[in-house]
Amino acid sequence: MDIKQIRYELQNLISGKIGASYDALIQTVASHLRSGKRTGPMAEEKHQNKSQETEELTEFARSNNLIIDHIPKDRFIASGAEQKVYISGEKYVIKLNDAIYYASWEDYFYNLLLHNYFFADTAYHLLGFYITGNTLYAVIQQPYIKADKITDLNQVKDFMSANGFENKRRHDYESSDLGLIIEDLHDENVLTAKGMLHFIDTVFFINPSKFWD
Repeated sequence: MDIKQIRYELQNLISGKIGASYDALIQTVASHLRSGKRTGPMAEEKHQNKSQETEELTEFARSNNLIIDHIPKDRFIASGAEQKVYISGEKYVIKLNDAIYYASWEDYFYNLLLHNYFFADTAYHLLGFYITGNTLYAVIQQPYIKADKITDLNQVKDFMSANGFENKRRHDYESSDLGLIIEDLHDENVLTAKGMLHFIDTVFFINPSKFWD
């Protein structure tokens, strides 16, 4: 594994210089949020600015016709602390995520880009935004994976280790070389189908001092 090359590609992906078609809108939104900010603010500062960031993101979505009015609520299948999930046709699910796990919306969109880089078979496609009450949700589409067996977490550990990520505790992994942390890789977020592991919900975090080094 060429760490230098991967880091170069990831930095260019985050910066919007390269990417697949499904990354384009994510990169556009992340770039909008990034403009005018200093590089790598501390998590505490991000938390303080998140409400303002939400207002800016809402305005941006409205001015660019990115507000989605209809969600197939009759096809609801699951929910967690961070998102609600709906079936969309036979091949996809739609997820509503309010970025609660992240210090900023910008960090949430970086997570989507990182997921798409490492797990393209379950790539996220940003469709737009949904507003209910005072809550803003990102609306993302993802291939629907139907598990046919319970995931062996030892296989997840072996897979992550082979790709340079060390198991730090329980379901959390880190690549110190890349400056990346990925959390919550339990058997509900990594599904097994036809003998293959499919990562459907990832929580990536960037360690700025290492990632941008």
